[in-house]
Amino acid sequence: MSISESLKSYLEKENASYECVHHPYSEGARETAISGKVPIDQMAKAVVLEDHEGQHLMAVVPASNHINLEKLGNNLHRDLHLVEEDKLQDMFRDCAPGAIPALGHAFHMETVVDDQLLEQDPVYIEAGDHQDLVQVRGETFRQLVSEYPHMAFSGPRDAASFYTSP
Repeated sequence: MSISESLKSYLEKENASYECVHHPYSEGARETAISGKVPIDQMAKAVVLEDHEGQHLMAVVPASNHINLEKLGNNLHRDLHLVEEDKLQDMFRDCAPGAIPALGHAFHMETVVDDQLLEQDPVYIEAGDHQDLVQVRGETFRQLVSEYPHMAFSGPRDAASFYTSP
């Protein structure tokens, strides 16, 4: 599959310079970082959430972290929960299940970015399959997400108050 058409079109529309990085098959953002031999803090993980009104939100965090749903919800004044896996395939039709690119605007989705990712260079993003990543310079990533709200809402994987995912 390689890079999703939605992601590719979005990057081209934004004149964003990027490179594709091929890696052995992997699932989950942490495993993909390991498989792709990229620093886990530089791997952007997309987590799709839904609020009490049924509106969707993509939260983008380093793969090394978990989302603090309570903190994020309080900051956004929304009651947030995870979207069920079976609903994601309809939302990301040109992506393999579990390989969601962490640029919500490519899929017309509201997005929020954790501040920690804004400090990274480069940043790696799922390409839409389980064998490819998109690498962008930190400056390019910051430009691509400049319209997204950003804040601190994630933390280390072992913190008890954080959502747990692969």
